[in-house]
Amino acid sequence: MSVNADAQTVTGTKDKDYNIIWFVEACLSNALRLETYVQDAESAGDSELAEFFRRAQGESRKGAEQGKALLSQRLGK
Repeated sequence: MSVNADAQTVTGTKDKDYNIIWFVEACLSNALRLETYVQDAESAGDSELAEFFRRAQGESRKGAEQGKALLSQRLGK
């Protein structure tokens, strides 16, 4: 049984919009966690690692923004 099938069984509904909401939340949560990693790397004097985490954080923010735009578009229909 797939994750979506399990969710449908538990909630009684199959909801693609919920999947987008979950994705946005996961991206934002990741961006928040990566801030800690950036600070840890900076505290250790590892600017290369801090920059790596900053780039990853930017991609997470980008994913969240794209997900929000898609959700908005779909809910606006």
